Amino acid sequence: MKRIYIYGYNMTPGISGILLFVLLLVVSACFHEVVIPVTIKINYEVKNNDYSIPVEITFDNLTTGAENYKWTFEGGQPATSDKKNPGTIYFAEAGDYKVTLEAWSEDDRQVKEIDLKLYGTVNVNFETSVAVNNISPVTVTVTNKTVGGTAYHWKFPNGEPSSFDGFTPPAVQYTMPGDHRISLVVENGSEVDSLSQVITVSPALSADFDIEPSFADEDYEAPLKATLVNNTTGGLTWQWSSTGGQISNTAAQQPAINFSTAGTYTVTLTTANGKETKSISKEIVVKPNSGLRTLTDIKLGINTAHGSIGSFYSTTLRRVVKANEPDSLYQYVDIAFFGLSASFTFNRFVSPDSVQHYTFNPITQPQTTYFINSLDKCDCGINFQAADFDAMVNDEPLKALDIQSTAKGLKPFDNTVLPRIVLFRTNDNRKGAIKIKEFHSDGLQSYILADIKVQKQ
Repeated sequence: MKRIYIYGYNMTPGISGILLFVLLLVVSACFHEVVIPVTIKINYEVKNNDYSIPVEITFDNLTTGAENYKWTFEGGQPATSDKKNPGTIYFAEAGDYKVTLEAWSEDDRQVKEIDLKLYGTVNVNFETSVAVNNISPVTVTVTNKTVGGTAYHWKFPNGEPSSFDGFTPPAVQYTMPGDHRISLVVENGSEVDSLSQVITVSPALSADFDIEPSFADEDYEAPLKATLVNNTTGGLTWQWSSTGGQISNTAAQQPAINFSTAGTYTVTLTTANGKETKSISKEIVVKPNSGLRTLTDIKLGINTAHGSIGSFYSTTLRRVVKANEPDSLYQYVDIAFFGLSASFTFNRFVSPDSVQHYTFNPITQPQTTYFINSLDKCDCGINFQAADFDAMVNDEPLKALDIQSTAKGLKPFDNTVLPRIVLFRTNDNRKGAIKIKEFHSDGLQSYILADIKVQKQ
């Protein structure tokens, strides 16, 4: 029979021996030390719940079963700690970091990692660059200089494309004139910020111009001086040409042009802006020089209407000059009408240098004009009727007239003859005729209505 030796006891196999063996094992286990495991638990709080740098995080160690601790704070200040509760850790830079806690005792050792994602402070910034110029169509390149973002949302109203998500947007094209706002919204998981800029698009190239005669040449008669009024939109350079006439500067935006002789001429403008080139042509008809200027429906008031209607006229300025207007206008007055009353029983045209004798104030730097008020009484050998006035299309009929002021010719007239012709010669020897068409009686505001034909300067 075999024997079993346990802890020095000599055991004989059998049921009683087996029971004794089990009892000895239980007793032996009771005398061994119990092992306590390490269980790591960490709580942490982000200040203001703001994960954008700078970030402050306070760690609370709830670990059980450990006696020793080693903290590692990747990217943190401080970077390590052997305290159970390390307190507040400061993070100055954005990034993905690990926080590691190693905790142990004589019986157990455990390690736990926490992943942190910290964001930079969003600083939204972008620049725009316009290709060639801001004339439609406009291509805009956008350079994103934003820092601290992780998501980018662009809006380009009225542009192509109209929106884009991503750091670098494609070039944007605008065709509609006006102001267009480019906006960027940036996110980083913690913050949202935005910025916008305005792009101004000018109208596309459209060539146009007018030929505007000078004040002296509004009758379109040769010689004619005009201005080429440039109405082009979207143009930057200009090139003018003409089938006749002399252009002062063919590359100017708005040059002058002179036509010395009558004819039909074509003026062409070619304009460009670095993107497009367009041309437009217009015709101008320059009439032969009649040597005559025709002025119609001129109102001249009686002396009491000088302030409201005006009793003086300038054939050079082609306008009525009223009382109390600037003295600078009066030096151009060459016709002065004196009407005594609304009954028109006493009327005469007088020289500007003698108006002070007819209830008017004297004129500074007055002109001298010679009148024949009453052709039927002047005994001057001139026969010029209303029909002659109406038929006159050039100054030839006036050239032969010897217009001098005489006592008989200066006699006043009344309203019994209508129409009435009054002849005159200006200080610069231009001859003319006045055709009175109406005597309009309206009390102190009475006036005559007349047409005037006078030689050009």
